[in-house]
Amino acid sequence: MTLPSYETIRFETVRSETGGSRGRLVLDRPEKLNAFSIQMWHELSDLGRRLLADPGDLRVVVVIGAGRAFSSGIDTTVFSGGGGAADLLDDTEPRHDDPTVDAVLRTQDAYTWLEEAPFATIAAVRGYALGAGLQMALACDVRVMARGAQVGLLEFKYGIIPDLGGTQRLPRLVGAGKAKELIFTATRIDAEEAERIGLAERVCADEELESVVDELAGVIATQPPLAVRAAKQAVAASMSGMSVRDGLVVEAEGQSVCLRSDDMKEAIAAFVEQRPPVYRGR
Repeated sequence: MTLPSYETIRFETVRSETGGSRGRLVLDRPEKLNAFSIQMWHELSDLGRRLLADPGDLRVVVVIGAGRAFSSGIDTTVFSGGGGAADLLDDTEPRHDDPTVDAVLRTQDAYTWLEEAPFATIAAVRGYALGAGLQMALACDVRVMARGAQVGLLEFKYGIIPDLGGTQRLPRLVGAGKAKELIFTATRIDAEEAERIGLAERVCADEELESVVDELAGVIATQPPLAVRAAKQAVAASMSGMSVRDGLVVEAEGQSVCLRSDDMKEAIAAFVEQRPPVYRGR
């Protein structure tokens, strides 16, 4: 993505580049195929807190891996002494009496903010998105995959389950039966199959991935930001198990914000004047 001017927040394993209404979150351990470590989850959580506390003019963020993979999954040093559940604890009030459950809940925050952000998030997947990598992509609003990509939830190979949102988000995309099949068999599938079952929204040639995602991000960045936020919340409500009537309340509440906004006035004025709208998010 080409940004007109950007600010970089750089950690050791991830970095964020934001410029105007658009940004990139780069998983930056290319020598490890961007495998997730305890430190990486800490840094993603920290970055999420910063961007949610002050999103500025951000309207869309692309999540991508440096090098030839989105993420190959969990760094196995997490299991062999390079970090453990206790390392995830901080000074905040525990969320659960069981310290292991508490640590997992905190780790989930590294991804959940992508789903809850007021701006749109797009996962640009090439190479591998396995295990924890696919679970991060699942937390994004849209997934674009390059041909040749391999994705899957491989946690059963380690005697564990997908615990970073995989059991919750995958069924909402592909249905319970297909999700169970993929999880139970620890199967890898390619980008075309991911698109066929609803796991990927778009598939393109590897060399075109960044340009395709850039174009999509550009379109989303021109949309009314209050409406994007309200639509994200309403769609999330539809997938939460609440009744249609309760979901309609969420939809109506979001619409009420849009109806009262300067952005709606701008949309109408731009239509009448036959010009592109300039939204301010208010």
